[in-house]
Amino acid sequence: MSKSKTFTVKFKRKREGKTDYKSRLKYLKSNKTRIVIRPSANNLLIQAINFKENGDTAICMNKATDLKKLGWDYHAGNIPSSYLAGLYFGAKNKDKIKEAIIDLGLRSITKGDRLTAAIKGIVDSGINIPHSDSIFPSEEVINGTIISKYAKSLSNEKEKYEKQFSKYLKNKQNPENIVGDFEKIKKKILEK
Repeated sequence: MSKSKTFTVKFKRKREGKTDYKSRLKYLKSNKTRIVIRPSANNLLIQAINFKENGDTAICMNKATDLKKLGWDYHAGNIPSSYLAGLYFGAKNKDKIKEAIIDLGLRSITKGDRLTAAIKGIVDSGINIPHSDSIFPSEEVINGTIISKYAKSLSNEKEKYEKQFSKYLKNKQNPENIVGDFEKIKKKILEK
């Protein structure tokens, strides 16, 4: 019979791959508000969370689909939508949050992706977040110029165009106009 401990059972959330407790401890030791960004295929959730001894408390929350209230009818899972969601979140909550850190959970940062676009939106709204400008997507990607150029290049090939931009066409949106619509919504957000 063994008298020493040879195996320790890990916490349930660690076993299930849901929580990295080492990085969580670093976030908590900073004593700053955590801005949690969680992407899904068709949306992006942004929350500001404070730690309390009896559990985390969400201060505020925003989704990319909330942009529909402002007139943004494009897909909520693309980079321009992510940037606008971050900007909208920051503009709405900059009086509650002055300084924060980003919590991406088990995800890692990839240069130029939706998460970094959302972070850029939050930074552009005036919330102080430690970051490096080198991770952000280019302005062409953020404002949808890339989407617009691609749509124009496919305009001669009707079948490909309709297949690629079927959701845009279903919502009666013209992908070539995304840049102008982006600028209108950005202006609306910054005026609030």
